[in-house]
Amino acid sequence: MRLFHCPVLLVLAAALPISAQFASSGTTTMSVTVQPEAAIRIDTAVTTLTSTGTAFSNYTGTTAFTYKIRTLASGGSGAIQLQVTADFSPANGPSVASPPTAGDQLTYVCTVSAPGTGCTGTQVASTTVATSVSTFGANASSTSNGNSGSVSWTLTNDPAYRTGSYTATTTLTISAT
Repeated sequence: MRLFHCPVLLVLAAALPISAQFASSGTTTMSVTVQPEAAIRIDTAVTTLTSTGTAFSNYTGTTAFTYKIRTLASGGSGAIQLQVTADFSPANGPSVASPPTAGDQLTYVCTVSAPGTGCTGTQVASTTVATSVSTFGANASSTSNGNSGSVSWTLTNDPAYRTGSYTATTTLTISAT
């Protein structure tokens, strides 16, 4: 008997009237919490460094990027940083971590459209620490299509480098609070 009564009670409970009424229209209240966010897209997939002009002129090239950012209205901040995450290889060519000649460097200058503030002066790239490309203050927001920036590179052209092709990887990271 008990097995028979349970299904009957469930059927009866499902048949009870619902307090909400159907109408020709209805409303709902929506809520959203907008948080700080940041994203970056590298527009130059491969940056080729070339030497032009006189013999042993430094190698130069430019990496373009687009960023989107939104920081907190009060106390918010953000940054774009870069780090050489894989040094030049193969061996016997340029190197950021262990250059063949003291003073050899991979340096860069930044350009960033507002609301970012670009790095000032020439920066030295590193394999051990992230270095600055841009900073953002409180209430910073990019356009919906993103804002532009670039890193212009200079690599010392040392006669000690063996001939050949060398590649390195640099990672740009963006953050927002």
